[in-house]
Amino acid sequence: MTFVIAAVAALLLANRVKSEEPQWIFHHGRIVTVDSDFRIAEAMAVHGDRIVAIGSNDAVLKLAGSDTQLVDLQGKMVLPGLIDSHSHPPGAAIYEFDHEVPTMETIADVLEYIRQRATVVPEGQWIVIQQVFVTRLKDRRFPTRQELDEAAPKHPVMFRTGPDAALNSLALKLSGIDRDFQITDGKPGFIERDPATGEPTGILRSCTRLVNVKTSTRSPNAEERREALRALLRAYNEVGLTSVTDRGTTNATIDLYSQLLDRGELTCRVFLTYYVDAQEPLEKLEAAVKNVTSHPLHQYNPWLWLRGLKFYLDGGMLTGSAYMREPWGVSKIYGINDPEYRGVIFLEPEKVYQIAKLALANGLQPTAHAVGDGAVLALAEAYARVNEEFPVRPLRPCISHANFMSPEAIELMARCGIVADLQPAWLYHDGATLRDHFGIDRLRYFQPYRTLSERRVIVGGGSDHMQKRGRRRSINIYDPWLGIWTVLTRLPRWSDTPLHPEEIVSRQEAIRLYTINNAFLTFEEDKKGSLEPGKYADFIIIDRDILECPIDDVADTQVLETWVGGKKVYP
Repeated sequence: MTFVIAAVAALLLANRVKSEEPQWIFHHGRIVTVDSDFRIAEAMAVHGDRIVAIGSNDAVLKLAGSDTQLVDLQGKMVLPGLIDSHSHPPGAAIYEFDHEVPTMETIADVLEYIRQRATVVPEGQWIVIQQVFVTRLKDRRFPTRQELDEAAPKHPVMFRTGPDAALNSLALKLSGIDRDFQITDGKPGFIERDPATGEPTGILRSCTRLVNVKTSTRSPNAEERREALRALLRAYNEVGLTSVTDRGTTNATIDLYSQLLDRGELTCRVFLTYYVDAQEPLEKLEAAVKNVTSHPLHQYNPWLWLRGLKFYLDGGMLTGSAYMREPWGVSKIYGINDPEYRGVIFLEPEKVYQIAKLALANGLQPTAHAVGDGAVLALAEAYARVNEEFPVRPLRPCISHANFMSPEAIELMARCGIVADLQPAWLYHDGATLRDHFGIDRLRYFQPYRTLSERRVIVGGGSDHMQKRGRRRSINIYDPWLGIWTVLTRLPRWSDTPLHPEEIVSRQEAIRLYTINNAFLTFEEDKKGSLEPGKYADFIIIDRDILECPIDDVADTQVLETWVGGKKVYP
């Protein structure tokens, strides 16, 4: 009997030892930990979904057991899995479901696409172009009503850039927008009119809700939506993304993600921010908050976590409607004729404060679309006002986009622990147009990464991906390597002059923007964002040393392998 007990004990001990052996050891590489000291290690051991050891080749290889799989990195660089702080995957995934939409860089491209669609779409049905921003067209303007009429006289046409749009004559007629039309719903926006005649020019500012558009494209069914989202998350993996934040979920999209979770088909971890219409009465917003806090996914799940609340505060810089502290100025690019025009803000300060307090008091992380320096400051002031009643720092209130900042806003952010998700590639895409319009001085605090770092304000890099799948054809481009390169150079497209180079950051800080900083934004800096024992084994292997290679090579970095939770998801 003693022999049997001893044999069983020995077997149990052997099984325990074997279960504790690393399943994988990656060795002879340059493993960028992104820990507090930004250490570079040689080897990393993984067991299950966690990292169990980081260190020298000798130290980590000693942990190998008989079943441990050894991977010789042959000097390649390993980074923590990259994180995107702002995306809209469900909508982006199905954008080209009906047909492929070409890249458009000029008004001529836009009109040619409309003409092509007019040969396919039956007369009288709508042709809609979405999110082709005028600042990203070489012409730097909206197509005119007359140009749209010429391209498709028998189809209603809408060229939409978020809340703004250009319509042709038939689209205006079908929407009831004529010389006598007035906005009476109490919501923001205005109709641009010819000052000589009073007739609508076709351009609508912050009021595309008034357009009676009916889509002529086929909509995907539930299975097709699920497959499209799964495919997009795989595409994210290809560029090194292992986590994303969805900045605008609804009940329907939460259900879509949940289906992938239940099927084990999520290949990116997703932090969910629930969208609310801030124009609604406070009672409805309170009900929305209760919906979030009572949802099962409000309890932490490392793959899918519902913790944020999102609303809109102002317009956009791409459409000339971001709310600024000083007037935009008359602009041919943006079609601004009023010298006192400052953009569009959707809420009074009291309502901003009420929504911020509602979210924070219920343990949610609020964020708002705030682009102009006037809107950014207004949101920061609302958070600061709540901070006078109870500390908000632990809840990390957020500002989304925050392109135009100010010393006053940055001071409030530092004092109250306010974080922000920024889109570095917007500087690349739109910096030249903004410089031409505003001049260099008013862009002093445009995406001021170094200043924010020096003030210890935590910000993360994101894309605001809304359309298409593809590393560089997507809108907005979700390729994080372009974003990293942008903060290292601050070079706008079509320009060889950096935009305020004093705001350039180090390569280490650029990497942090897409790793540990974004983990902090989602309260997960102790679980991911760096390669340390105990954290999730979310990491990528890349084809170059981005700490040493020429800066211009950073943008074209290729991901060789992507691992999430100790499992390879790409290739």
